[in-house]
Amino acid sequence: MDRKQFLKALTGSTAALTLAPNLLFAEGKNTLLSATEKKLTILHTNDQHSRIEPFDASYTRNPNQGGFARRAQLIKEIRAKENNVLLLDSGDVFQGTPYFNMFGGELEFKLMSMMGYDASTMGNHDFDNGLEGFLKVKPNAKFPFICSNYDFKNTILEEHTEPYKIFNKNGIRVGIFGLGIKLEGLVGKKQFGETKYLDPVELAQHYSSFLKNEKKCDLVICLSHLGYKYDENYISDVKLAPLTENIDLILGGHTHTFLPEPQKMANRAGKIVLVNQVGWAGLLLGRLDFFFDKDKNVKNIAWNTIPVDSSILV
Repeated sequence: MDRKQFLKALTGSTAALTLAPNLLFAEGKNTLLSATEKKLTILHTNDQHSRIEPFDASYTRNPNQGGFARRAQLIKEIRAKENNVLLLDSGDVFQGTPYFNMFGGELEFKLMSMMGYDASTMGNHDFDNGLEGFLKVKPNAKFPFICSNYDFKNTILEEHTEPYKIFNKNGIRVGIFGLGIKLEGLVGKKQFGETKYLDPVELAQHYSSFLKNEKKCDLVICLSHLGYKYDENYISDVKLAPLTENIDLILGGHTHTFLPEPQKMANRAGKIVLVNQVGWAGLLLGRLDFFFDKDKNVKNIAWNTIPVDSSILV
C-alpha cells in the first residue's frame, strides 16, 4: 500500500480516531479500567525531516498534510483526555527543508520541547551538521537522546546522550533504550568522527534484560533507527525482534515505512513483540494504548495511526 492509499484508508475525524482505538491484543475485550487497573498511552513519530509546515496544497503526493502546529494540537487534545502519556521519537529529526539549512535543528528541537517530547534517539541525518552542529543546538531539546549502541567516548557528545531511561507513569515503570543504524557509508567520517557503532543485537539484549530483570520495568521499549526491513542481510527491526527477548515494543524509523498496523512478532522466547513505524515527515502520529491489570501485566493493547491533516484545527 503506497502513502496515498494508506492515508486515504485512515481518513476520518480526529475525534473519532482518538476516542475509538483498534483492539490489537486482548485477554478480554473490555478496555474499560477498573479501580485497580492502569492505562498508558504511547504517542510516537519518526523521520520528521524538518517538515515544520504542512506540505503545500499543490504538492502531488501529500497535499496539505503534516505540520508541527497540527501535531501539537492533536497531542494537546490527547493529553487532555489521558492521564499517562509518553511522547517518543525514533530519529532523523533533521534534514529535508530550508528550516534545517537556516537554523541547524534549533527550531525542530524548540518545537518538540514545546510539544513535550519525553525522549528521542538519533538517526543518521541527525549527524548531518557533524557532532559540533548537533551539540550546538542540543540545549534547545528539553528531552533526552537515548543512544545505546553509539559509543561517543572521546568525542564532544560524550555524556550528552543516555544509554537508557526509565519513566514512571502512575506506578508503571517504562524502560527505554535506543538503537542507531551503522553510520559508515551513510554519514561522512567527518560528521561522526570517533563515534563507534556497537552491535545492536548485543546491546538490545543487554539493555532489555537489564531494564526488565534488574530495574523491574513493566514495559521495555526500543527506539530504533535501524529500519523496518531490507532485502539485503542488514539488521532491521524484523530481524532484531526474534534475536532478542524482554523487548515489548519496537518503535522504528529510517525506512519511512507506513505500516498498516503494529506488527506482531515472536521473540526468541516465543513471546510477542510489537513493531511499529509511521512513515515520515510527520504525516502521521502513532498511538498505542497499553492496559495493565492490578499486577501490572498487560491485559489489552489498542492502537491508532492518526493522520495529521487539515481536520485538525489549530
